[in-house]
Amino acid sequence: MRAVVVEEFGAVPGIREVPDPVPSPAGVVVRVAATGLCRSDWHGWMGHDDGIALPHVPGHELAGVVEEVGPEVVTWRVGDRVTVPFVCACGRCAACAAGDQQVCERQEQPGFTGWGSFAEYVALHRADVNLVAVPEGMADVTAAGLGCRFATAHRAVVAQGRVRAGEWVAVHGCGGLGLSAVMIASACGARVVAVDVAPRALELARGFGAAVCVNASATGGGVAEAVREVTGGGAHVSLDAFGSAATCAASVASLRARGRHVQVGLLPGGAAVAMDRVVALELELLGSHGMAAHAYPEMMRQVEAGLLRPDLLVSSVIGLDEAPAALAAMSGGAHAGITVITPHGG
Repeated sequence: MRAVVVEEFGAVPGIREVPDPVPSPAGVVVRVAATGLCRSDWHGWMGHDDGIALPHVPGHELAGVVEEVGPEVVTWRVGDRVTVPFVCACGRCAACAAGDQQVCERQEQPGFTGWGSFAEYVALHRADVNLVAVPEGMADVTAAGLGCRFATAHRAVVAQGRVRAGEWVAVHGCGGLGLSAVMIASACGARVVAVDVAPRALELARGFGAAVCVNASATGGGVAEAVREVTGGGAHVSLDAFGSAATCAASVASLRARGRHVQVGLLPGGAAVAMDRVVALELELLGSHGMAAHAYPEMMRQVEAGLLRPDLLVSSVIGLDEAPAALAAMSGGAHAGITVITPHGG
């Protein structure tokens, strides 16, 4: 099969012919119809994630068709249209037994712990635990973004952030993840403040429901002050959807008393948080790491009902040959919206 292969961290990968994957006894091989290009892929390509062995095939947001099935798989058949959370759980550890597959103690992640979906085919393990059916009528390019950015944002807003109607929600960073959070928080009835440095990203955020847009580059470093001013004292919930020391600190500082900060963007370099403010205002600091496969039905129901429109987040569809340059280009900043790769064309 053809795949994007990383030979050296930070160097533009190439397109290579590599052996087709084979299914594990409890796994499947999926013919990749569409796969999202995510900032997490960029982190992996840069070498920010421990455990990636070179050569490596990135890609963790995907939708496709089951091509081969291992002998122990019960639920799935060849020809089924599926997607998968980026955390593939073991189904047997204490976290999984509690329903928290997104923090599985023995998790695997396509595109990180093993070869991923920037290829014509991908092997996925423990299919009965991890695969999610793609509803009839949902396009592959829409379903591809659900496995990481949209599902992650949904859980961050609804389950971790516990956003309620009428609350102020600040979203720091309006790439694919942040725009998803804007859309979902708005659908919850929240008043959303979108923060970014790119006018196009803020324009999209407004279109997806943001009540107020703050251009971080125009605040002179006073992002948190700007958010507190427009929200009348601070956000009830604030999400760092970008992942940097600056956006994390601004998110925490944007909160009103007893507010909730949700860290969604990866922080490879760590961040300093003003813990005196956390203590004085009794703030909550929360992490959010994907969504378990069993939690998808409610999100899927909202998508099918038209309450959520992840399809509108897709701003670019490219072929596999264009993927290496697109991945490298993320070093200069995220592309507005979501870019999706179609390895087989179309």
